[in-house]
Amino acid sequence: MSEMQNKAQGEGRILDRIFVRNLVLPIAIGVYDEEQGITQKVGFTIEAEVAAGVSPKGDNIEEVPSYDDLANAVKGIVAAGHINLVETLAARIAERCLADTRIVRVLVRIEKLERGPDAVGVEIVRSRPT
Repeated sequence: MSEMQNKAQGEGRILDRIFVRNLVLPIAIGVYDEEQGITQKVGFTIEAEVAAGVSPKGDNIEEVPSYDDLANAVKGIVAAGHINLVETLAARIAERCLADTRIVRVLVRIEKLERGPDAVGVEIVRSRPT
C-alpha cells in the first residue's frame, strides 16, 4: 500500500487512484555542463488520487481522468525543452495533473536513470488547495 493510500485511508476516506509507472523518456534535463545539449533516460511514476464520487456512470472515458492524461502531462512538459532541475520538472507535472479538478492529490517520482548507482531523483506529493 502506498504512502498516499495509507494517508487517505487514515483520514477516513477512500479515494480511487490512477497511475503510470516506469514511463521512460529521453529528455533534456540537467544543470551540469555534461548534461547540456544531450538527452538522458528519465523514468516517471505518477499516481493521482481521484475525487470521491468521480466514476464512469456510462462506461465513457470522458467521465474520469485517465492514465493517458497523466502520461500526456509528462510528455507535454518535457517536449517544451530543456529543464535544469528535476524538482522543477516534478512541480510542473504535479501542477498540470492538478489542473484536472477531478484529481485531488498527485505523487510524482522522477528518476534519472543514467546518473548515480542505479537512479537518482525526486518524489513530491501535491494536493489541491482546500
